[in-house]
Amino acid sequence: MSDPHPAPAPDQGDKRTLLQRLIEFIHPGPDSTDELIATLADAEDNEVINADARVMLERVLRMAEMTAADVLVAAPRMDMLDIDAPFEALMEQVLRTAHSRFPVYQEGRDNIIGILLAKDLLKRWRSPELSVRALVRPALFVPESKGLHELLREFRSTRNHLAIVIDEFGRIAGLVTFEDVIEQIVGEIEDEFDIHEDEGDIFGLADNSYRVSGDTPVERVAEAFGVQLAASDPDAHFDTIGGLIAHELGRTPRKGESALLGGLLFVVLHSKGGAVRWFKVTPAAGGAQP
Repeated sequence: MSDPHPAPAPDQGDKRTLLQRLIEFIHPGPDSTDELIATLADAEDNEVINADARVMLERVLRMAEMTAADVLVAAPRMDMLDIDAPFEALMEQVLRTAHSRFPVYQEGRDNIIGILLAKDLLKRWRSPELSVRALVRPALFVPESKGLHELLREFRSTRNHLAIVIDEFGRIAGLVTFEDVIEQIVGEIEDEFDIHEDEGDIFGLADNSYRVSGDTPVERVAEAFGVQLAASDPDAHFDTIGGLIAHELGRTPRKGESALLGGLLFVVLHSKGGAVRWFKVTPAAGGAQP
């Protein structure tokens, strides 16, 4: 008579030893992202991985839970080009904002027709007969719910570096760049417009205004423009012009905001990582020139 309760056949595919199974039974593996991150912290404490590796792995895990909506630049803050604007106006905006890529719209900011690379405008500069419209490249549109891992794959497969984000109603929610996604893994990336502390500088623009780095020392700005720059609080001292203006406003300035200080008008051109990277500076009426 056959055994009514035969023993289960051993799992031929399980290569773990009895000791490994016992350890996993006593100390089961992580069941959530938070537990896995805690395990990485333990690995760092035990010197299995170093701190940089732990931070990067943790960012990768966190990024798996993020979507395009978490990192986008909101639509009102997008720098865009009007396809019907004069070429000189387009060039002035490109020089003023210092971006490498711009969404292009026609008859309203909600009607984006493509992406224009700043370097492509040089072709129009060399060949005036060339139509700017012919330089516009197709835009990549993604929903707000697009996961960052999936968006990264799409950036790589389509060789795009900028995507227009659409909300659930089909409206423009903002934009997200390849750099924005990568920064979620490796941290802030210094680009050609990013400068290190004490390396700030002042550049003249075509409209007789000036581009000033937020990291430029206060003393350098004051000397260049021949003005006195000091905080309203006599006990406060700031090394950089960005820190001084943030103090005067009581918060980090947002793009497009302005502040009047020492007879100079500072307008925020570009901010990144919670700090102002570039100001557009013009002397107020009767102010000194650099």
